[in-house]
Amino acid sequence: MDYKASDHIQDLQYFGEFGGVNPSISDSSTYTFLSAKTMFDTFEGNTEGCYLYSRHSSPSNLYLGEAMAQLEGTESANVYASGMGAITAVILQLCDSGDHIVCSRTIYGGTYAFLKNFVKKFNIEVSFVDITNLEVVKETITSKTKMIYCEAVSNPLLEIADIASLSKMAKKHDMPLVVDNTFSPLTISAAQLGADIVVHSLTKFINGSSDCVAGAVCASSEFCLSLKDVNNGAGMLLGSTLDSLRAASILKNMRTLHIRMKKHSENAHFLAEKFENDGLKVVYPGLESHPSHELMKSQMNAEFGFGGMLTLDVGTLDKANALMELMQERKLGYLAVSLGFYKTLFSASGTSTSSEIPEDEQKQLGLTEGLIRFSIGLDNDIHKTYKAMRGCMVDLGILESKSALV
Repeated sequence: MDYKASDHIQDLQYFGEFGGVNPSISDSSTYTFLSAKTMFDTFEGNTEGCYLYSRHSSPSNLYLGEAMAQLEGTESANVYASGMGAITAVILQLCDSGDHIVCSRTIYGGTYAFLKNFVKKFNIEVSFVDITNLEVVKETITSKTKMIYCEAVSNPLLEIADIASLSKMAKKHDMPLVVDNTFSPLTISAAQLGADIVVHSLTKFINGSSDCVAGAVCASSEFCLSLKDVNNGAGMLLGSTLDSLRAASILKNMRTLHIRMKKHSENAHFLAEKFENDGLKVVYPGLESHPSHELMKSQMNAEFGFGGMLTLDVGTLDKANALMELMQERKLGYLAVSLGFYKTLFSASGTSTSSEIPEDEQKQLGLTEGLIRFSIGLDNDIHKTYKAMRGCMVDLGILESKSALV
């Protein structure tokens, strides 16, 4: 790929209006005008550099949006008060009553619930498919299909979408490919691989400090403007406005994203290899045992590794809960949802972030009750962390002895 997000990561900043290295924060909900004509033109979207009301836009949100566009290499980007705010705005902007969506079977629980249950109110049909089976995807597309939706690296099963192939399929049918890239910022440049619209939960790796929720839509200028249209823009009319103070905070945190992603990936890869050598059932895209390992290698930005997410199946929910509680007690991480924090976070996906998916469907997907999703942190001594984690597993009888410690 000609575009390298890593070349732009240090450009995710704007000089303050008064010489500051950080842009000034616009702490206003409404803005003044010198003339009524300018106010009218701004409301109609016919002016540049003027602001009317912070639900429409604000300087702080604009700065973060432009940074996200640089990150993904798209023409533009809008930011929202949550990842779901971004996702739902895109879906409702693109689909009308009677339309059809082809969607990956393994996606974030909130997205699943919205597509499985909520859009029925609008008579929108959704087909959940194995996104890794391109033939099945192709066969599911109908004349009413308006988008293909997937996650670059799926939550929580870590399935890998073949973005380039899915993009060709979508373009053949004159519809957009929408990719959620929350699990793999910098690791995968989804727009460069052919995604038309890239959504993010900024809450996770991009912000990295678990102190707010936010989302983004990275796409063409035309689509981003359509979301902000005062008459029929889903982003505008649904009111999912990101606070300016949070936008400024996220923009600052983005400047270390390249460093953090490398460390998250390095630590996760080390633990995945160790756990697999211990005979544990671990899933991580960096392992040759992962069914899409070669695909991941072909579309990733190698310098950022295979990402900071892995799963471990310890057999039963009781064992999963006991292990997580013990690891938290021994200060190895937190029993918590979300991801991208400096500390390792772990949760049993079936009873937390994927609990919206019915149990029978979870079983069909291979989402077992003993599966633990790990967001691996920025531990300085990952060897020490591994030994301590393994010690927890030995103490709980998940592993037999400490003899394999190295």
